[in-house]
Amino acid sequence: MSEAPLRSVAVIGAGYVGLPLCLHLAKAGLSVTAVDVDEQVVREIEERRAKIDEKEDFETFFADPDVQANLRAQSKPVEADAFVLAVPTPVVHGTKEPDLRAVEAASASIVPYLRRGNLVVVESTIPPLTTENVVRPILEQSGLRVGEDLLLAHCPERILPGNIMSEAVFNARIVGGVDARSTRRAEELLSTFVKGKLLLTDARTAELVKLLENSYRDVNVAFANQVALLCEHLGIDTGVAIELANHHPRVDILKPGIGVGGHCIPVDPWFLVAACPELTGLLRAAREQNDAMPERTADKICAAVAGIEAPAVACLGATYKPNVRDLRESPALEVFEILRGRGLDVALYDPLVPSLACDSVLAAARGLDALAILVPHDLIVTEIRYRKHEILRAMRRPNLLAFTPGVL
Repeated sequence: MSEAPLRSVAVIGAGYVGLPLCLHLAKAGLSVTAVDVDEQVVREIEERRAKIDEKEDFETFFADPDVQANLRAQSKPVEADAFVLAVPTPVVHGTKEPDLRAVEAASASIVPYLRRGNLVVVESTIPPLTTENVVRPILEQSGLRVGEDLLLAHCPERILPGNIMSEAVFNARIVGGVDARSTRRAEELLSTFVKGKLLLTDARTAELVKLLENSYRDVNVAFANQVALLCEHLGIDTGVAIELANHHPRVDILKPGIGVGGHCIPVDPWFLVAACPELTGLLRAAREQNDAMPERTADKICAAVAGIEAPAVACLGATYKPNVRDLRESPALEVFEILRGRGLDVALYDPLVPSLACDSVLAAARGLDALAILVPHDLIVTEIRYRKHEILRAMRRPNLLAFTPGVL
């Protein structure tokens, strides 16, 4: 049977994933309620301000007449035609087990507002079978049955910090319902603003695909970091070795670095490890390889100033990757904290983070015994390339350390 058009949406969680979704849906003409437990987030949305970087894009959307008319924010859910759960799903720090408390709480929060015919979409990244085994039973506490009274789907986000608003529109999206009717209804919701392909499947496949994407990237990064360790042990230039290997038409080794950060790659593989521990030895090994890189990086920095009395060191770059302001799960922050924990006199600078900015690399280098480039932002690399001799002369001991091939 045909469904009535979707006219209203409540998005539970208005952060990096939820807020862009709210803006796109509101611009598409739907009545959108952004729901967040953080009163400051609610206040900022109501005042049409963004807490997330990429300010110009967000300001443009906030100023759009349709967004102005269709978007509101509050701390509790409301009745709606569709509900989207866009809350964080981290892992427990010590055990690396999935922490689904936010998903469970978000699911429970909408139960009093559910009505027959509603669609619920889980956009949060989740372990396999979570949609069916965790979210579904919570929703059915309403007395409504999923597949009969309620529609339920998993549509994982695909966005990249630095280009969030555009990627939300133009990337292909996976749409996986618990049944065909749920899949079609979720497709209808996303098609209001997504211009990329909508790839239809079932919920558990959608869950797995999202985790496969980031696990694939994690394994490739781990291989690059393994190559760097091998080259260091054998006395070979890592950058040269990788460049030569990449001349093979079917080889594309990534650049190694100081670890893996961000909100996806350091987390998602652990969801698969937790779900199938006996089948994920490679994924576990890759995670452990990448998780070990900050400690190894700190070791190299300490070795560079060994034997110097009261050495002074500065680290350049604090974000999780170059040319973004995102600090989430940043290995650079971990390196800095390790060095501090070892009693080193160390400073941290990042031109993209206002609280960590300095006048210039040259200013940061004065009187140092080592300057470690942890995150090669273009601003940092460009200044070093043009003012390298000045920077080295300003240091007490001229010692520039880089952990990404080709930076210096």
